[in-house]
Amino acid sequence: TTVNEYLDKWLLSIKGSVSSKTHERYCEICTNHIKPCVGNISLNKLQAIKISEMYAVSLVSGRVDKKGGLSKRTVLHMHRVLKRALSQAVKWGLLTKNPCDAVDNIPKPSNTERLTFTAEEALSLLDKLKDHRLYLPVLIAVTTGMRRGEILGLRWKDADLKKKRLYIRQIVIETRQNGLEIKPPKTDSSSRTIALPQTTINALNKYRAKQAKLYLQMGISLTPETMLFDKFSGLTVPNRLTVSYRAFIKSNGFKHVTFHDLRHTHATHLLEQNIHPKIVSERLGHSTIALTMNTYSHVMPTMQEEAAHKVDEVFKNAEK
Repeated sequence: TTVNEYLDKWLLSIKGSVSSKTHERYCEICTNHIKPCVGNISLNKLQAIKISEMYAVSLVSGRVDKKGGLSKRTVLHMHRVLKRALSQAVKWGLLTKNPCDAVDNIPKPSNTERLTFTAEEALSLLDKLKDHRLYLPVLIAVTTGMRRGEILGLRWKDADLKKKRLYIRQIVIETRQNGLEIKPPKTDSSSRTIALPQTTINALNKYRAKQAKLYLQMGISLTPETMLFDKFSGLTVPNRLTVSYRAFIKSNGFKHVTFHDLRHTHATHLLEQNIHPKIVSERLGHSTIALTMNTYSHVMPTMQEEAAHKVDEVFKNAEK
């Protein structure tokens, strides 16, 4: 059995146990990056040295369009997919051990590589977007840290504006095979309640009144099940939102902060204001606080300095 043949069988076996979006991503990584490098090797002859060479080459010249290397993050995803696939081969008795375990040149992406907006830059962006259809989704992302699919999955019954809360109960995803799908959040921690700032509440109230007026003109009633971003908003498709956002920031001279990085912008702002990482973790829907701490370790030095300052204050007060 070649690695190509095995990966095809493995991808088929996991299709019902992972989301369609995750399965699509695994297929892309296997087809575009792993198979071209080691696919013709017999599964039982795949050695750690070959996998190590694959990662090294991919970083230099692994792009499908042959215009350079893959990012460290993409190569890390390659490693995770291949390791998971070969772990299953061990369980099935096709391998005695997983060769990925002996690979030590696994790329470690730096979290500092992520671009985020400062508070001033975020305000400037929102000011430019004031009358644009992107204003509300960008505002929600910057002030809550929600993911793109979570924002597009919001219904009015998920927005309790009197209690100043948003409830994450469903997400919208898009795959090539199935198109748009509405699904429950991926993990238990992703299903969460987020407290809203007054700025976002005011924007939601204004948007709801505008949407209700539009519906009334068409003889339709706005109901609790109505999606915030419906077909009339033109933002029901995740990729369309991303493309529209990317075009806007480019044409208006903003630095290349992706829509997903608005989530990191929110988290960074909170940590810089000394909000406890546990609260940040809950708002982001992270599975553990450790994930939050690792992801935003580059923000922690300022918190360390603040902690040292607090210690000084404690001892000064004790001396009095």
